[in-house]
Amino acid sequence: MSAITILNSRTPSKTRTRQSIEGKDPCVFTDIYRDDTNMVIWQRALSIELQKAVKQLILLKPNFQSAMVVTPKNSLASLNESLDAYDGSRTLSKDISSLVDMFCCLFDLKQVGLRITILDRAMCPKFHVDRVPCRLVTTYQGIATQWLHHNKVDRSKLGGGNEGKTDEQSGLFNNLQDIHQLRTGDVALLKGEAWEGNENAGLVHRSPSLLPNEVRLLCTLDFVD
Repeated sequence: MSAITILNSRTPSKTRTRQSIEGKDPCVFTDIYRDDTNMVIWQRALSIELQKAVKQLILLKPNFQSAMVVTPKNSLASLNESLDAYDGSRTLSKDISSLVDMFCCLFDLKQVGLRITILDRAMCPKFHVDRVPCRLVTTYQGIATQWLHHNKVDRSKLGGGNEGKTDEQSGLFNNLQDIHQLRTGDVALLKGEAWEGNENAGLVHRSPSLLPNEVRLLCTLDFVD
């Protein structure tokens, strides 16, 4: 599975145009192939049944973490085995399996790296870019991923360029209003630095801070070699 990498680039890419595209239908995912786009968001509301399945998982397995390589054919069985057949697990397995199908179809992949994690703290608390072609991210419960528009970022402040300062102090962005946030249930495609032609234009994003006793269930899909 591709690892998250912080890019330290001191050459801001202000001459490039990158946008995010949102839609209520998963067909919006095809817009990720647009050269001027580095993020696509399928805005969806989770069903009551799916919300219950997620809450059950968090209640029964508060430290649950799972990482695996799956194919469209074996993803459902692999997920059922990993989630260990609790009441409602099949509902969650089916939903994640459908995302695997979409991701593989969209990018003509035979297999993907799948990660499901219950978090009680920010996994990647600083804004960064991923050195991957594209990553799917969705939060099933809790506060979701934060991100910045391409033209609002001074990329020289990423990584070591922040000189030990926080994102808010480093000059990476100008105003707190520049920070955007996905909603619980949204499914986002984040174009990374390894996408051909997207060098120095990968989506800048971070994990949100969590309040005490707050948890989130995060699922990601990645290209694998």
